[in-house]
Amino acid sequence: MKYKAPGKCPVCGEKLSITKLGCPKCSTAIEGDFQPCEFCRLPEEDLEFVKIFIKCRGNIKDVEKELGISYPTVRGKLDTVIRGLGYEVSSKELIKENEDKTAARNEILDQLSKGEISPKDAAERIKNL
Repeated sequence: MKYKAPGKCPVCGEKLSITKLGCPKCSTAIEGDFQPCEFCRLPEEDLEFVKIFIKCRGNIKDVEKELGISYPTVRGKLDTVIRGLGYEVSSKELIKENEDKTAARNEILDQLSKGEISPKDAAERIKNL
């Protein structure tokens, strides 16, 4: 059974480097200081999101449908991946994301108050924001 290599040190949280590579066929071993690809350091949940995002060709509406989540949640997951790859998310984008989440939450609560959705559905949708 093969396991995904950890990306962060369990002791101090620093990024881990790969120090040994081995060939399973001939047992050749190479030692050094190798860096894994940026995507290899992402948690499995973020990698799954990236796969779906690419499959949907970056169309956020299609990602929403595929994952059954709201637009603000898609944006939030995308921002998490961006930060995980070592890039900054501008504060302007974070403010917009928070505004979108608030608007989506208010829309869900409005639908609930009008009886258009059940409390269970409202709770699930808010949880997915």
